Amino acid sequence: MKRVCGFALFFVAVGMILMLLIANEMIGILMICACLVIGYNLFCC
Repeated sequence: MKRVCGFALFFVAVGMILMLLIANEMIGILMICACLVIGYNLFCC
């Protein structure tokens, strides 16, 4: 189950990266970094 949550969070972050191409906000960057780190840790550990 942790792998599935990590996979989902990783692709949420990918979607946020696409959002940043339209509107660049610092909060969006922080959310992307947090989702990538948490998703990677959940998927790999």
